[in-house]
Amino acid sequence: MPIASPDVYAEMIDRAKAGSFAYPAINVTSSQTLNAAIRGFAEAESDGIVQISTGGAEYLSGSLKDMVTGSVALAEFAHVVAAKYDVNIALHTDHCPKDKLDGFVRPLLAISQERVAKGLEPLFQSHMWDGSAIPLDENLLVAQELIEQTAKARIILELEIGVVGGEEDGVANEINEKLYTTPEDVLKTVDAIGLGEKGRYLLAATFGNVHGVYKPGNVKLRPSILKDIQDAVGQKYGKDKPFDLVFHGGSGSLLEEIREALDYGVVKMNVDTDTQYAFTRPIAEHMFRNYDGVLKIDGEVGNKKQYDPRSYGKAAEAGLAARVVTACQDLRSAGTRLK
Repeated sequence: MPIASPDVYAEMIDRAKAGSFAYPAINVTSSQTLNAAIRGFAEAESDGIVQISTGGAEYLSGSLKDMVTGSVALAEFAHVVAAKYDVNIALHTDHCPKDKLDGFVRPLLAISQERVAKGLEPLFQSHMWDGSAIPLDENLLVAQELIEQTAKARIILELEIGVVGGEEDGVANEINEKLYTTPEDVLKTVDAIGLGEKGRYLLAATFGNVHGVYKPGNVKLRPSILKDIQDAVGQKYGKDKPFDLVFHGGSGSLLEEIREALDYGVVKMNVDTDTQYAFTRPIAEHMFRNYDGVLKIDGEVGNKKQYDPRSYGKAAEAGLAARVVTACQDLRSAGTRLK
């Protein structure tokens, strides 16, 4: 199947909401991790989301260190490769703070608007605006401008209100009460950008989420906050679960907390830390087990078959793909692919 069209992406989100499941959104940094993520979705028989962060996009461009070049290169590669699989893959850009909008999201939006004007599909299916580091009123002013642009490009906007603790790609936040979005926050959000009539959006509301590596039980999540904000807006506007919610900072979350969040309207959950480890772990094992083959020790020549990047790269891909399957099972998306 080709990369999900805007209509297919919308259908994916609608089906997830109705079925109380969510799609893993897997951060990738290379063609290899992209291949592994898509393989995992295919093995799980789940549609899915592949995403790149600002740092990942810069890394993808090599020594150019150009986020737009890296993003376009990965997207073009993905459009070719994904067409050979029997699952739908949506492309998304992850956290973009205010100081990187002009070098990341805005140029990518312009590219997609040009494509749509020519009768083509947008390059990406959704973009995230991360205004968590600035006051909410300023955050929503930027969101108003961006949602007008995403609507023109047939793209879905993701925005974050509240704060995800920890650090990811240079965006760092303290772990405190700001980690919990309030009903007042979401009502103000609706006043600013509506409930879809100005353009569709995903809402990353926070309920104690923290980026990074934590053991299960260490992250103090309060999924009931998601129910509270859905109810507050739903009662005012006469809609059941009006928001399509996103779960950030899921590493270390208990399965019952994840499942509870799905019941409250989470349709997308970011997975990065766990898949990074799942990719790197087999490489580390290969190097330790074959140190005398990958290193030319004491004047020896080593073993070409063992230091060939494909030898450990295949194992790394399999490790990441297996972790994607687990994520699909945890999020109930396994076996739900669109036919």
